[in-house]
Amino acid sequence: MAHTKAGGSTRLGRDSQGQRLGTKLYSGEFAKIGNIIVRQRGSKIRAGLNVRMGHDDTLYAVANGTVSFSRKKLDNFHGKPKLVTFANVTPKN
Repeated sequence: MAHTKAGGSTRLGRDSQGQRLGTKLYSGEFAKIGNIIVRQRGSKIRAGLNVRMGHDDTLYAVANGTVSFSRKKLDNFHGKPKLVTFANVTPKN
């Protein structure tokens, strides 16, 4: 006799594809116009100098230059200061 009865099918086992989020160009690297700097969900990193934010919160360069990240204290909605990271592209002279 079989040790276990028929197993049947399972409803588990499905998983979605990874979204490949994260930093694509790091500080000190050269960015061309249109290059993606950060793919993110929500504005964890904000757009700084020569950087724009796409509709899916992706940060991309609008000028040729070197990528850098800076931090700045900004007041949130309730007036409490919060440390915020900005992505910048310094134009090549």
